[in-house]
Amino acid sequence: MPKTPKKVLEQLHLLLTRSYAPYSGFAVAAVIKSRSGRLYGGVNVENAAYPLSRCAEQSATLQMVSAGEREIAEVWVMSRGKQPATPCGGCRQVLSEFAHPETPVHCLSADGPEFHTTLGELLPHAFSKQYLDGPESG
Repeated sequence: MPKTPKKVLEQLHLLLTRSYAPYSGFAVAAVIKSRSGRLYGGVNVENAAYPLSRCAEQSATLQMVSAGEREIAEVWVMSRGKQPATPCGGCRQVLSEFAHPETPVHCLSADGPEFHTTLGELLPHAFSKQYLDGPESG
């Protein structure tokens, strides 16, 4: 089982305290490592107009893209509870825009349990830019 680096674990716990989840009460923090090795963090930010809320994985990805990077090398997600939560379907799709199917995704509970998988296992047959190239000629 992969060991979460201490630096990442500390950042996740700190970010979890910064989550803004007044409606669901479900705090989530995410850290992504870019291809350059730099870490980007994010938290879920809820909104009274629910569809405008953003997930932690999306927040972290936006931080990375805003910094000029375009490739995710590894993902960690932490939530509170007895079992680790996996990224939602929308976040899986957002991550797939910048990560490969073999990109490791580590889901952690603040209470201790962990679940380790890959993006491809979480989102097989992801919709990607390959579908936007137009019809094949022939």
